Parts: sequence; structure tokens; C-alpha cells
Amino acid sequence: MTQQYQNLIGGRWVDARDGRRFERENPATGEITGSYPRSGPEDVRDAVCAAVEAQRSWRRRPAPKRGEILFRAAEILVRKKEQFARELTEEMGKVLKEARGDIQEAIDMTYYMAGEGRRAFGQTTPSELPDKFAMSVRAPVGVVGLITPWNFPMAIPSWKVMPALVTGNTVVFKPSQFSPKSAYNLVKTLEEAGIPPGVANLVFGEGAEVGAGIIEHPSVELISFTGSNAVGKRIAVQCAELGKPVSLEMGGKNAITILDDADLDLALDGVVWSAFGTTGQRCTAASRVIVQAGVYEEFAEKLIARTERLRLGNGLDAATDVGPVVNQDQLHKIDSYMQVGRDDGATLACGGGTANVGALAKGHFFQPTVFTDVKPGARIAQEEIFGPVTALIKVGSLEEAIEVNNGVSYGLSSSIYTRDVNKAFKAIEGIDTGLMYVNAGTIGAEVHLPFGGTRGTGNGHREAGTAALDTFTEWKTVYVDYSGKLQKAQMD
Repeated sequence: MTQQYQNLIGGRWVDARDGRRFERENPATGEITGSYPRSGPEDVRDAVCAAVEAQRSWRRRPAPKRGEILFRAAEILVRKKEQFARELTEEMGKVLKEARGDIQEAIDMTYYMAGEGRRAFGQTTPSELPDKFAMSVRAPVGVVGLITPWNFPMAIPSWKVMPALVTGNTVVFKPSQFSPKSAYNLVKTLEEAGIPPGVANLVFGEGAEVGAGIIEHPSVELISFTGSNAVGKRIAVQCAELGKPVSLEMGGKNAITILDDADLDLALDGVVWSAFGTTGQRCTAASRVIVQAGVYEEFAEKLIARTERLRLGNGLDAATDVGPVVNQDQLHKIDSYMQVGRDDGATLACGGGTANVGALAKGHFFQPTVFTDVKPGARIAQEEIFGPVTALIKVGSLEEAIEVNNGVSYGLSSSIYTRDVNKAFKAIEGIDTGLMYVNAGTIGAEVHLPFGGTRGTGNGHREAGTAALDTFTEWKTVYVDYSGKLQKAQMD
């Protein structure tokens, strides 16, 4: 019998008010993994009302005590890591070792933000007047709406939920309908750790109903969204019209640059991991590889040979290198880019098709794919495909590589492989992305440093690290005058 899950609203697990439900299937096998409420506007209103009520007391709870709840949640995540990782693989498809990494990132973020309950530093500064004290402190925003994608179904929610909670906000959280179980596991963990009723509310459903309801509700003070550029832009317009702050983390068209002096075997490892890890379904995936002419042919040959050996399969199978894509629509989208690449003059060097035979017949599998001879302006070098596809681009110099790297509408992650420290620092200076790696791939962000990008990737906010606190707090400047007389700033 299919497991039935519920929303968490005001500390109670409840069905959608109208009783509607949807099912999620394993993208590798087609088996149903669970049934979830297909919530509507009334469910969103219930959740927001619960969050408003709970926020009055939650913001008054000392921040170190809020942090202690997060610490207990991290301890529970550690104990249940293997269970949660397997369930993540079953609903989203990524191979088990990557699913463990997804849970580990949530563990790391939860521990880290637990510590911010005793830090969350403001500033003290000398006053320009005598007998006067000046400082700044952080204040919670209030009720925040969190909308997250399916590709990192526990890590990305943790980047939003944990800093929001530790800084005294209450949350209404809408996960993707393609990875709901991981969201359930995260919120259930917080409940087990002792989060008060109404502080963390979970509402399942579709973006057009639940997401839109959260954005439009007047009592939701801030929106934090991770997803596609197209949806993010629409949310930005909505929030601007509503006068509501919004943090956007959107797409990427990330590039690894390989110079003539690079360690090609090391670069090969980085490209394979960055291009085909999570089946290319990462906002930081290396969907472009910019290779200097002197090593282009040799590297292309190495990459094609390695890619052709990658094994497709169920993520729970230890022999699998690359799992399924998340659903049939995504499979069709990736497949459509194969002709697009050919039409733009690129060479389809390996892969390039769906895999639906034998054990793969019931899943959504696409062969790891390499295009060579790709022009920098080709659509496959400009548009986010979000699948196991990478494009090799030949350049003559570091300067040209930097120009090609920056010649897309996104600015999330970049990487360069070189043995020359001077060239590495020129790339760090010249490349316009929020993340930059030297002699490593485009993926591997750590929770204590800011995460985010420039241009079409975001709107100036950052997640993770102490930068996340800026999203979920307002600065309050405080002056204490103990002179016993009226003092006039800039005059006395």
C-alpha cells in the first residue's frame, strides 16, 4: 500500500482541505514512492496564520536556545543519514553516494546555523558624541516563504530553513512535488528535535497553487526561491509589485577552463564529476568545457573514452555511475537539445540518446553526452540544459577563455585547471561568477562560505555562511545616550 503523507501546519499533520493528493514515482523504476497532499490556497492560509501566531513567541526565545533545537536536529540527521539517503535516491534518482552527500550537507548546515544562535554578530562602533553608545543588531524579518527545487531536496531546504529559524523567523515551506519525501524527513526531524508548533510549516503541492499562494499572502514578509531563471524572474516581478523582498537562486551555465599546462588527468576527473554527477542536474554542473588549443584534441579523446564507460542505472545499485533524470518532461527537454546542437554545427561525439532497454526500460535515463567543436554562441553553449550533457569549446589563450566563460547570461560557478599560479589569479580576477575553483571542478561548495552567482543566476543575495543571515534578518541600529542632555548629531 502506498504511504500517505500529510502537511505540517501549526504543529498538526493534516491532509489538504479539499482532500486532493498526488503521487511521486521513482524515476529509475516507475514505482510509486508516496502519496502527498495537493494543497490549495486555503492550506496556504492556514499555514501562514499558524506561522504568524508562532512567530510572536519564537522571536522572543533566546537565539542560543533556538540554536540548541537545530543542534538536536543535526544529531537526528546524523543517526538517520543512511535511511534518508536511500529514500532520497528512490524519489529523485541520484546515486546513493551522492544522496549521502545531500544529507551530509544538510547536517553540516544545521550544525553551522545552530552555532549562529550564539553568534549572529552585529557591530559596535564609537559614537561621534561623548557619553553615547552605538551598535547594530539583527532582527528577524517575520514569516518567510521558502520554495525549493527537486535536485538537492534536503541540502537546499536546509540552506533556507536553518538560517531562517535560528534568526527568529517562522517558515512556510513548499518543496518540489518531485522530491517531497526528503522535505517531509527534514521537517519531521525538526519536529522531533522540539521545534514549537507553527514555527516550521510544510505545505505540499504545485507551484501554481501553493507557491503562488505563499508569494501573494500579505503576512509573508520575504520569499526565498531556488529554481529556474524563468520562474525566478516572474517571482521577482510579483514581489516587486507587492513591495516584498525576495532572494533568488537560479540557473547556471558553468565552465571548466583547461589550459595547455594543466594536469589533464586531474582535469578529466573534475570534468566527469562536474558534468555528469547528479546526472548533470545541478545548478553548478559543468555544461561547458573551455580547452586551450594545444591540448584540445588530447583532452577531447580522453573525455569521450571516459564518458563512454560510465554506467547508467538505478542509484541504489553500487555499480551505477549515472542515475536517471527526474521525470519524463526533463528527459524530452534534454533529448531536444541533441538536434539543436547538430543544427549549430557541433559534433555529437558520444551519447546523445535516451536509454530505455532492459533494466532501464521503466526509468527516465539519458546517455552521458559530449559535444565537440562547439561555438561559444551556440545554444548548447548558452542555454541551461540541466542534464548529462557537456560542450567542448576550443580557445587560443587564457584571455579568450575568460571572454568565452563570461559570455553567457549566467554567472554561478567556474573552474580553471593550470599549473601556473599567475594564470590562476588572472582567471580569479577576470571571471565573473560567484564561485571560482582552481584545479577542481565547478561543484563542491562548503556551507560556511557564501553560495550564489551574478547576472542571471541571482539577484545579489547569497546563501550559506554568515551571508545567509543577511537574507533573513533586518539590521537595527541602536543609539544609547547616557549624557543626560540633548546632543545633536552633526551639530554638537
